Amino acid sequence: MENSAPLAAYPIIAFVTIVDVERAKSFYRDTLGLTLLNEEPPFALVFNANGVMVRLGMAKKLPEAHGTVLGWQVSKIEVAVEKLEAAGVRFERFDGLTQDEKGIWVSPTGAKVGWFRDLDGNILSISEHPEFEIPARSISDGH
Repeated sequence: MENSAPLAAYPIIAFVTIVDVERAKSFYRDTLGLTLLNEEPPFALVFNANGVMVRLGMAKKLPEAHGTVLGWQVSKIEVAVEKLEAAGVRFERFDGLTQDEKGIWVSPTGAKVGWFRDLDGNILSISEHPEFEIPARSISDGH
């Protein structure tokens, strides 16, 4: 019998392009708190994000990006925003979106999203999705 979902049982790997390796290493490790697993110059920095491999691909220039390249699902977005702001992260404001004082946008489905940039300008996000729960390895948001 052929498997109709050939990749469903395998972990996903996230890829983000970076230019300034030392600055990216510090941001992802020290500011966001990801665990640096390996440095593979001139190819990538490899991080663990709660069981997901994140490969920061080293490049001479960034490709043009349109939208979020990496995001985290959190259980309490307001708490996550406060912790990230305390670590020096600045949340983005976008024309055409109604965002609260913390930069959080509420989608028509009730999902809450906040966007920020890494030091190379990649758009990252955190989001809270009350309409469904995705089973995953859980870490505490502090509550």
